[in-house]
Parts: sequence; C-alpha cells; structure tokens
Amino acid sequence: MRILHTSDWHLGRTLHGVDLLGHQAEYLDHLVELVRAEGVGAVVVSGDVYDRAIPPVEAVDLLADALARLSETATVVVTPGNHDSAIRLGFGARLMRDGVHLRARVADVGRPVELADDDGPVLVYALPYLDPDGARRVLADEDCPDLTPDGLLPRSHEAVTAAAMRRVRADLATRRGSSRPRAVVMAHAFVVGGEPSASERDIRVGGVDSVPAGVFRGADYVALGHLHGPQRLAVTPDDDGAAPVLQYSGSPLAYSFSEMRQRKASVLVDVAEGVTTELLPAPVPRRLAEVTGTLEELLGAAGEPHVGDWLRVVVTDPARPTELYARIRDRFPHTLVVEHRPAGAAARARATAAVTSARDPLEVAAEFVEHVTGAPPSGAERDVLRRAYEDVLAAERSA
Repeated sequence: MRILHTSDWHLGRTLHGVDLLGHQAEYLDHLVELVRAEGVGAVVVSGDVYDRAIPPVEAVDLLADALARLSETATVVVTPGNHDSAIRLGFGARLMRDGVHLRARVADVGRPVELADDDGPVLVYALPYLDPDGARRVLADEDCPDLTPDGLLPRSHEAVTAAAMRRVRADLATRRGSSRPRAVVMAHAFVVGGEPSASERDIRVGGVDSVPAGVFRGADYVALGHLHGPQRLAVTPDDDGAAPVLQYSGSPLAYSFSEMRQRKASVLVDVAEGVTTELLPAPVPRRLAEVTGTLEELLGAAGEPHVGDWLRVVVTDPARPTELYARIRDRFPHTLVVEHRPAGAAARARATAAVTSARDPLEVAAEFVEHVTGAPPSGAERDVLRRAYEDVLAAERSA
C-alpha cells in the first residue's frame, strides 16, 4: 500500500504577524495533487493540524475543504497534536464522511483503522498526542508493570507511550494468523534522537519531553509528528532483526528562522514486504532567509538575491543608521525582523543575553532569579519554576 505521511500543518499560524493561510492552502492543493498523481491509498496526518486549540474560522474551512478533496481519492486518518484541542478536533468523528477518520480518543489507541490492498491487511494505529497528566489514568491497565501506588502510570511521556504501544501490540497479536498484517503507527511525540527547531512548543513534563525510539517496536512504520524538520531516526533491531522505520515528515512551511535551512517535504511510504520511503518536496511560496552586513552593503548588490524573501536583516554598522527600518523595508518589502547588531565582542555578548523564542523558558526564569537575588535558584526553587511552567502549558492546551 502507498501511504502519504504529513503532519504539523499548523493551520491558522502567523509568522511574525504575517498571515500564512494562503500559503498553507497552496500546500494542501499540492497534497491533493500528489495523492492523485502517486496512486496513494491512505493519507496520515500526525497531529498539529491547527496551530491552537480554538482555530480561526478560515482555518476550519480550509481543513474541511482539504479533507473532502483528499477523501475523494484516499482514506484519510487524522490525529490531534499538542497544539490541537483533541475534543474540538475530534467532536465530529462519528459524523465524518466515509474515508475520513478523526482519531482523538486516547482510549482508542489499540483500535486500528483497517485498510487492505492486494497483499492483505494494513492496520493504522492512530495515537493522538498523549499528555501524561491525562493519559496516565486512561491507559493504566492492570497488566502495566510500573503502576504507581494510586493505580496510575508514571508521569512521563515514555510511560504513556509505552502503555499505548502495549495495546497496539496486544491487538496485533490477536490478528496475526497465516498472514501478518502490516502495522502503521501514527504518533505525535519528541522521540530521542530527533533534531528540534525553535518553533515547536515545549511538551516537557517532569523535566523530560522525550520518548525512546525502542518504545515503538512491533510497528512496521511509525509516522511521527511534532518536530518540524523531516528526519528519519535510527532504531536498534530486536533479537529477530526487526526494527520499525521511524520518520518525521516535518511541517510543510518554515514557521521560524530556525527552520530556514530545512527542506520541507511530505513522505511517500510504500508498505509491502518491507518499508520504503521517499521525501517529496513541498512547494516554497516564499523563501525564509537571513542577511547580514552594513546598511550600504545590504542596499547594494549583496541584498539583490533576497528582495523577494521573508527576511531577518542584521545590520552591523557601528552606529545605528538613520531611518533604518524604513530604508530596509523600502529595499526588502517582505522583511519580518530588523536587528542592529554592531560588529565586535561587546555586541556579541549583548546578543547572546537576548531573550528570544529559541531560549529555554526555564533557564530564562532561572537567570532572572539569579539577577534579582544574586544567587541561582536552588533545586527546590527550580522544581517550583518547572511546575509553574508546566501548569501554564497545560492551561494553554486545555483552552
């Protein structure tokens, strides 16, 4: 069976205040054409379909149109990520048209979407984003080896993902007769070995955000979402020499300057006796780039290749040029960020102290405590900061 794996659409997201919905629509048009041209039997979307729990109406309309067009040709399976609201994304699951499966309930992780081709069954197990604080109760079965005294799973991404995969393997064991069904697992998680970028929302719980790759043993292909760069992860084979193929499709667009060198793509997966994958490049409506130099250099030939790009412009003149922003915008109409960063060691020291979206919020808070009190926070104080931060993240997810 031929499967198209995609994730992290983040419909409704903006980039430094610029509306991206038109560019996201271009990607979805591209996806529909890919499905038709490549003979795709199933499309799997591994979370973060929307950028926030309550998306704008235009984003909802765009998703509805995309699902309708994709399902004319292929079966579509969609799960929520950490940005989505599982309740809001999955509320209409039972009302969806044939060929569209919205899997948002944690309790359903062991119940696959059943597909088939000439070679037999293909089972798609859709794991929504597993927030440990909620999933540790739902997935706590009596046969779990590591329950806490109050009957819950440990409070970690590894524990809840491992419990979900135990349900997947248990279901597979009941189906493996003369012919072994092929198993595809969809998951939205930060798997050990993955390379993050600055635009993914922090999902740490208890100070840990990652899941070991070995948790996914038993699957043939693991369609991962959450990290925005397309990447394949290595898995050590088990005693039988088998190992799943773990692949992030990445996001279709660059959502921060940390992603400007990533090659955005969708993953074309052929699941037969083995698994083969091919990255199919996504369209680039407008390139993201950074240019650095004196204002004279940037207004001259050095800036010419970037006039049509979304830009972060770093101006290195010793003194701030007059009307800097206006002159940059006149030269580069799609400028998103302008920084005056004079060359020299002192300027570099100031730049490294700046608080940006790439900084770890807990480290920023710790630096603030040290700045105010004259001493770094103690272990107990760091625990308080971490719990407060996690409470804020949980409130955002449930909004």
